Amino acid sequence: MSFNIEIPILDSIKTITVDAGSSVMIVGANGAGKTRLAAYIEESMGDKAHRIAAHRALSLNPSVTKVSERQALKALKIGSDGDWAQMIHRKGSRWGDNAPVSLLNDFDYLLQALFAEQTNRSLDTHKKVRSGDYSEAIATKFEILSETWQELLPHRELHISGDNIQASIRGTDSLYSARDMSDGERATFYILGQVLVADEGSLLIFDEPELHIHKSIMSKLWDKLEALRPDCAFLFITHDLEFASSRVADKYVITSYNPQPYWVINSVPKDTGFDEQLVTLIMGSRKPILFIEGSSNSLDIMTYRSCYPEWTVIPRGSCEQVIHSVVTMRQNSELTRILCSGIVDADDYSREDIEYLDGLGIKSIPVSEIENIFLLPPVSQAILKFEGYSGSDLECKYNMYSEAIFNNIKSEQINDVVLRYSRRRIDRNLKKVDLSSASSVEELSSILDSKLSELNISAISDFKKKEIDNAIENKDLYTLLKHFDNKGLLALAATNLKGCKLSNFEQWLSRILSQQGNNAVKMAIRQQLPNLDAR
Repeated sequence: MSFNIEIPILDSIKTITVDAGSSVMIVGANGAGKTRLAAYIEESMGDKAHRIAAHRALSLNPSVTKVSERQALKALKIGSDGDWAQMIHRKGSRWGDNAPVSLLNDFDYLLQALFAEQTNRSLDTHKKVRSGDYSEAIATKFEILSETWQELLPHRELHISGDNIQASIRGTDSLYSARDMSDGERATFYILGQVLVADEGSLLIFDEPELHIHKSIMSKLWDKLEALRPDCAFLFITHDLEFASSRVADKYVITSYNPQPYWVINSVPKDTGFDEQLVTLIMGSRKPILFIEGSSNSLDIMTYRSCYPEWTVIPRGSCEQVIHSVVTMRQNSELTRILCSGIVDADDYSREDIEYLDGLGIKSIPVSEIENIFLLPPVSQAILKFEGYSGSDLECKYNMYSEAIFNNIKSEQINDVVLRYSRRRIDRNLKKVDLSSASSVEELSSILDSKLSELNISAISDFKKKEIDNAIENKDLYTLLKHFDNKGLLALAATNLKGCKLSNFEQWLSRILSQQGNNAVKMAIRQQLPNLDAR
């Protein structure tokens, strides 16, 4: 069985086909129209579809009034169990005539359906035994739910009777009501129940399926559910890139919505040179992409996001990864509709290198690492002004700060910087060695020996040391910060500019950078960074 999902796009229709037993994943950022798309698909698919909204109440009431299974399933699907209720009433009864934003509050109906099915299944088994039929009993949906729930949450146990639901910590006799379960426990119970009671051959639509559920059990939960309902197809609509990349499914990205309605939606391409999670992030961005050095949990990314708010900033670790990412993205036909650029540190690049990188769309900052931006004179002076210094007091305080920087640099620190620089330059030069013309092992060895002999390690290290020594001698802070990468400098700035520890200084910088609008410190930082054209 297949489901053809027809999605309006500009001047056309995009059809996504999903077979029973398989899944489709649609990813989009906040405001891209994900929930409206989920509601649209449910309405257009009629009684074939059953949608679980992102806005859902998870109040579990085990004392819910018990009703017939037919009534409960009807109420769960339509929103009312009245004799008059039909699928045409779902929009009003289940969704309050506002499907995209209405709070879904159907936990009671779900429990009624599960209790009723348990009663009917148990009665059927009882009758068979009474008539002499001792064939294996068919598990109730509550039993399947309980077994799966306990497998996902092995530290807890469910205790389900004919009219009550309780839980306990595994290995103890102390029971507590299911209404007192944690959000994650109730959410797992709810999703399991929804999938188990769904009509045969349904398209199950889950809007933000990851809500309230710990990432450690997400993939296992959906693996279980897809295995339990091979007769159904699953459509996930999410903004969680980690969840999206964890599932085996056809994947699409929506980037915008028009009330006409239509959506901008594209399939996630394969073999782009990037991992799937990064491709999905790139395609889902409505801003141009800026690749930077560093990691996602560093002060680096906060600085760049603050100073380039019109870009989607993606950390890529090393400068080589930044260069590779920009080149790969610009060469990939699936991604070239999205503008991209990159920024790298300045410590390893000659003027020729910088001009070459600029031609690739990669800019360099004026310092050896982004942390040094905060130590540059315009930024450090802006911090002192923020602290209330002005006039001669500011000049005196700044001079003390500058002297502290130069006076605290030790010869062994310089040697460490020179050694790191030399390693990087040698590594970069070796990576440029082209051995493709060699036709024999002897020729290969000859070419390599020739290239190695061209490496003047003394010249490389002498250049770096001379630049640092001259900067110290001339008290040239700009040049020093371009060539000297040492995390201890930021600690000196913390002490001399703010009179605090490094950790407190970093927290203060984070608050300054995250402020809405501009402030003097933020503006000073931005002025030290290269200009990028986001058009």
